[in-house]
Amino acid sequence: MYYIYLAFTNCLHLLRPQRVTGFAFAWLEIIAHRTLMSRFLLYGGRYFRQIQNMYSLLLVDALRLVAPFIRSGENTQSFQAYYKGILKTFMLLLHDFPEFLCEHYYEFCDSLPLISHQLRNIILSSFPKHIRCPDPVKVNIKIDMLNDISTTPTISYNYSLNIQPPKFKTNLDSYLRTRSPVTFLSELRSYLQQGADPGSHYNIRMLNALVLYVATQALSTINNKQPLMSSITHTAHMDIFQNLAVDLDTEGRYLFLNAMANHLRYPNTHTHYFSYTILYLFAEANSEALQEQIVRVLLERLVANRPHPWGLLVTFLELVRNPNLKLWSREFMSISPDVKRLLATLTHGFPQFPTSPMSTQQPAIVKP
Repeated sequence: MYYIYLAFTNCLHLLRPQRVTGFAFAWLEIIAHRTLMSRFLLYGGRYFRQIQNMYSLLLVDALRLVAPFIRSGENTQSFQAYYKGILKTFMLLLHDFPEFLCEHYYEFCDSLPLISHQLRNIILSSFPKHIRCPDPVKVNIKIDMLNDISTTPTISYNYSLNIQPPKFKTNLDSYLRTRSPVTFLSELRSYLQQGADPGSHYNIRMLNALVLYVATQALSTINNKQPLMSSITHTAHMDIFQNLAVDLDTEGRYLFLNAMANHLRYPNTHTHYFSYTILYLFAEANSEALQEQIVRVLLERLVANRPHPWGLLVTFLELVRNPNLKLWSREFMSISPDVKRLLATLTHGFPQFPTSPMSTQQPAIVKP
């Protein structure tokens, strides 16, 4: 039975949209068909993990046709129809097979262009059926006390293979253990610019892998317990994140922040760690340029159509509510009235926003 699935996968992979563009719509209809999808994702034999990986490969093939069109600025009717089909396919997966999306979210997000906020939100909004995400807008919610926040998520993708060359990986592991070699941080940016992706000055796949790898190593040093602020600050892992936030240019910093935001999902250790890290970088930033980009990355995902990942909402609301972060007094908040109106709209109806100067004003209307 395994070889039958393998034969189907190899055949469809050879006919993927990037190679046979004229067959793209029929190809997408085949892999999105309820019979094929259920056969791959409901297989209960001993090879179920390998068979699910086969189906994830086909979905990655479907996503890789999206980036070239968006990068070139083409917005033809045929591309709109194809993209709409992709959205419907992932909405079906979100509803019927959320565990599959949870385990394979990394490779899907890795294949998407940054501008695909709605599709990325659909993927990141998945959570296992046995988990109950509490309402993020409750003021007295204690995230640290949630039972599921100490659960380590499963990722069915060996992302560490994207950290190349091997010498860099060796130096990275050495720095995380002993903070040596001392030149590692100064050389980090140049390594991330090797093998840059089309339309970018950075190797985005390597940057995404680096961010998650450093976080998982940080969590392992505290025995995968809840990453309290005192446990994650002033460590070699945080040194790397702070160096990336300061040393990278505007493009690199934007890619770096998006790489972290990709892990703001349902309650788990990764969501907890990256939520703390983003808020810590905002609080400790030595310039408002970094703080402005953090707000931008979160807002870009929130203004997209629903659904929105639970971890994204929790992080954004903490950023807005926490008076110690002084978001509303930042200079960039007063540059554009549109930004204030947008934030007022997003926070309208949420209880207790005493630090918001817009709380008494009529919010603008934003399409949900």
